[in-house]
Amino acid sequence: QLQASGGGLVQAGGSLRLSCAASGSTSQINRMGWYRQAPGKQRELVATITNDGSTNYADSVKGRFTISRDNANNMVYLQMNNLKSDDSTIYYCNAVIYIQYVGLRNFWGQGTLVTVSS
Repeated sequence: QLQASGGGLVQAGGSLRLSCAASGSTSQINRMGWYRQAPGKQRELVATITNDGSTNYADSVKGRFTISRDNANNMVYLQMNNLKSDDSTIYYCNAVIYIQYVGLRNFWGQGTLVTVSS
């Protein structure tokens, strides 16, 4: 289970920090990350981070967003700075978890809304 929090309303140029806590079968978490989805559009990658700390960012957020992870507590964070109106949408936490006898599976949090006012 993934529980995301930290969304809210912020002015353009401001910052927010999203948090996501993983619980349950977390012993085999592979990759964690954040995606976002605007109404009528496909869900898109924002940032991911692997067990060894390797990160990947969408071009649109490079230099503004930073993903980090606390493996001991099964947490993933997204620090969002210099927010723009285009960043307004629902953000989803994601975890790729290895399930014995099944393989790698995607799990999603419930989404947290970020609204950036211009």
